Amino acid sequence: MKQNKKIVVLGAGESGIGTALLAQAKGYDVFVSDKGTIKENYKQSLIDNNVTFEEQQHTESKILDADVVMKSPGIPDKAPLVKQLRENGTQVISEIEFASEFTNATCVAITGSNGKTTTARLTHFILEKELEVGLGGNIGDSFALQVLQKDAPNYVLEISSFQLDDCYAFNPKIAIITNITPDHLDRYDYKLENYVASKFRIVQNHTENDVLIYDADDEILNEYINTHDIKSTLIPFSLVKTFKNGAYLSDNNLTITLENNTFSMPTKDLALNGNHNIKNAMAAATVASLLKIRKQTIRESLENFQGVEHRLENVLKINKVQYINDSKATNVNATYYALESMEAPTVWIVGGVDKGNNYKELFPFVNEKVKAIICLGKDNEKLKENFSGMVDILVETEYMSEAVKIAYKIAEAGDNVLLSPACASFDLFENYEDRGRQFKASVRNL
Repeated sequence: MKQNKKIVVLGAGESGIGTALLAQAKGYDVFVSDKGTIKENYKQSLIDNNVTFEEQQHTESKILDADVVMKSPGIPDKAPLVKQLRENGTQVISEIEFASEFTNATCVAITGSNGKTTTARLTHFILEKELEVGLGGNIGDSFALQVLQKDAPNYVLEISSFQLDDCYAFNPKIAIITNITPDHLDRYDYKLENYVASKFRIVQNHTENDVLIYDADDEILNEYINTHDIKSTLIPFSLVKTFKNGAYLSDNNLTITLENNTFSMPTKDLALNGNHNIKNAMAAATVASLLKIRKQTIRESLENFQGVEHRLENVLKINKVQYINDSKATNVNATYYALESMEAPTVWIVGGVDKGNNYKELFPFVNEKVKAIICLGKDNEKLKENFSGMVDILVETEYMSEAVKIAYKIAEAGDNVLLSPACASFDLFENYEDRGRQFKASVRNL
């Protein structure tokens, strides 16, 4: 990509602003366009750096004149303007693609349907004890801005399928795919194979000198790896299999063997509970082992990591009832892990915008562990159809404060109250963070 080209940045969020400032510094002619209102701090940043921008509109003549377009991952390919750009042969890329061109850092890139945020934060938590490392992508500060301001020698990047769709040359030294379950299929013509192919773009430029760490218990991942020419060196992790090179369970110990070098620690010492978190720990510790972090550092980090907000987050214990915020569970698979990890009778708060959910895999846990269901959504018919025969109490509300008050009345000493919606949040909340914070505020107001 030559300099002095015209770059248009579509969407002035965290990734857009970072890209604009990096592009400006690298000699590009930059224009930022956002169909909504740009946040004041972002707007000020553009003004301070003399970057031309517009908000609440897209001026097509200026956008279609671009040599390259950085598209916010939230803008779908089906958007007429994006379609037109592609038809014109204009290169449409993601922030990850753009920023990676200007750094020689070792990148650890993490994708998957669930667990990628926890895995990314945990990996960064371990690595930062001994390495200079940035955290970016879907979390942390803009990757592009970090490359501009203080280019670290290492990065941990959480990357969504939407970001990967617009990556072409990006090549992370270490890639992790945590798992793949049907999600966001509306963006992939409702074809699972399209979504899976999108996730595997993370290794599209890999050679045998690069590493793919993946869940060997995931049938979708196994099938793709077995039927496609993946060039990466494969390092699997599993709860039920063992490997010469990989991570696995051995006598309730998390064990990682890499080229005859073994790391091991009891799973009971992990700070995070649940089988899904054992897998997240396996992936993160494998990265740390590859990057030569000391075993003692890895062990202490896994013992002390405090987890991610809105992911199985213990909020408060009131009258011996534990309130748990799992608002980040926006699909059935994430809620599966949450219910699996419950070890006490549970009042389950569920609901929101259904993404074509199939709730059958939750039935055994609901039968075994859930004593009452509180449906928190505008349309709860599908939830009622699936679960009304399994619990004695099923109630509906559109208010978080009311959902928590109902749960407070139902729950008894020793129970859990779990917010794990299995659905998107946009019917009643701004996003899953807003939903989780309202839950926590309502619990604290009891």
